[in-house]
Amino acid sequence: MGLIREPKNVDFIVIDKPWTDQERKELSAYIKMRKEQQKKRIKRIAPIKEATYC
Repeated sequence: MGLIREPKNVDFIVIDKPWTDQERKELSAYIKMRKEQQKKRIKRIAPIKEATYC
């Protein structure tokens, strides 16, 4: 994810509202699910063997 630069004469305004307990729980559950998926994916991928040159 890169830096977003503001165009000239344009202001980006971000309103930060507090998260509800339900939103926090949903995000935590999603992050936990993605971490589990990544662990399974990494285990399935075979390690790369180094080439030997003669």
